Amino acid sequence: MRTFTTLDEVAAAANSEIGTTDWLLVEQERINQFADATGDHQWIHVDEERAKEGPFGATIAHGFLTVSLLPYFNQQSFALETPGARLNYGLNKVRFPHPVPVGSRLRSHVSFGDVTDLPTGKQLIIKHTLEIEGVDKPACVAELVVLLLS
Repeated sequence: MRTFTTLDEVAAAANSEIGTTDWLLVEQERINQFADATGDHQWIHVDEERAKEGPFGATIAHGFLTVSLLPYFNQQSFALETPGARLNYGLNKVRFPHPVPVGSRLRSHVSFGDVTDLPTGKQLIIKHTLEIEGVDKPACVAELVVLLLS
């Protein structure tokens, strides 16, 4: 895992590959907890019996559950120990090319995109491609925008 302690170190890593995380198992309990936290109890996510007859043969993770794992995967691949606060600013280009069936294992291929100067620090684009074990298409492709304050 790479550790960045200064904004200059972050800037030097712009547009470079950071690494690939370990696998994470997506279990029904996690899906159910996400449904409870968000109020999204659509049957395709939480009704295991009905989902067996559905288009994917099992329940699938919420797309927003998948994207909510980005901070977890960040912590698996790098550490930002820069002096100022770090703020989530938004997301770019989020897509879910393939559903995540319950019992799947995910990992992320992480890279830094552009690092731009701001009056208060830097803006960092963190690119994620979430791979499903044994599946050709990714589960999620997204760019996380983070503000690194000085």
